[in-house]
Amino acid sequence: MRLDGIHHVTCITGDAPRNVDYYTGTLGLRLVKKSVNQDDPTVYHLFYADEKGTPGSDITFFEYPGAAPGRAGAGMIHTVVWRVASEEAVAFWRDRVGSVPFTDPEGLQHDLVVAGVPDEPLIADHPDIPRAFALQGFEGVRAYAAEPGANRAFLDALGFVDGETRGTSRGGWIRYEPAPGNGAPGAGTVHHVAWACGMDEQEAWRARVAEAGGRPTPVIDRFWFRSIYFREPNGVLFEIATLGPGFSTDEDPAHLGEKLILPPAFEHLRPQVEPILTPLPSPRI
Repeated sequence: MRLDGIHHVTCITGDAPRNVDYYTGTLGLRLVKKSVNQDDPTVYHLFYADEKGTPGSDITFFEYPGAAPGRAGAGMIHTVVWRVASEEAVAFWRDRVGSVPFTDPEGLQHDLVVAGVPDEPLIADHPDIPRAFALQGFEGVRAYAAEPGANRAFLDALGFVDGETRGTSRGGWIRYEPAPGNGAPGAGTVHHVAWACGMDEQEAWRARVAEAGGRPTPVIDRFWFRSIYFREPNGVLFEIATLGPGFSTDEDPAHLGEKLILPPAFEHLRPQVEPILTPLPSPRI
């Protein structure tokens, strides 16, 4: 039983309209689900991914309107690393965003690596970005730690090898660097990283995390996937999320992300939450 690389990375934004414009316009991802934070339904949860909303390509954001800028520090991810197909693709992005690595408008850092794995490229369609140069999904994440090696035994127990995990379909990694100091959550920071598992493996993973010394939550049904959460010894918040059912469970694949979707358990809140959410365009209309 191995984790299938990164499922998604969840971050914080203080400006959802600008966030949509950057991640769909500049980075060329597809807005595949417009929903709410199920732990705080008064704020958005926006999901960007490849054309199909495939795990492994999905960067998500909670919007807290006007949130102050955050700062990555000990126990926090500071860089999201994406795959591209070639050095020519890296050059394309260097021209498009100004440098590699680069930051989004709120300071979240991204980096690119040329894919050296057999994993399927997870690509979104965008009129200004040739498919040969498009982002292909996650390679890994980089984090800060007060003691970078303190979690080695824990990660080993979860099947990571030198910070990397590879399952039947994909691989991904997390690497740690000495922390520059304490961080501050806020706009432009990463909230957590989720690792992918099979649909029938969630309870087994929960037991494995507990046996390794972690303190996992109960399994939580997020409707599009099921999740457990826990902090690894360096303090980074991990999630293990199932590879399905997926974002097409309640939307036509051709129209993902075009309207506000609430899981059935939250639909009764629509009259209260829809009026207070920031109006957003549908990028593909």
